[in-house]
Amino acid sequence: MKLMVNGEAHEVAATTLAELLAALDYEGDWLATAVNSDLVHKASRAEFRLSDGDRIEILSPMQGG
Repeated sequence: MKLMVNGEAHEVAATTLAELLAALDYEGDWLATAVNSDLVHKASRAEFRLSDGDRIEILSPMQGG
């Protein structure tokens, strides 16, 4: 399936948001995720089905100041 992740094209076998995060080595309880501009809460990621062409944003906090 073809997805846009943080503005970059990816070809992946993942079918859920949780599988995609694991495949791309994103870990941690502090991630924020959105699919097609809609926020997806951590508790919903395992059941959230992806579709070809979805746009996924994965955000993580940055240190500094």
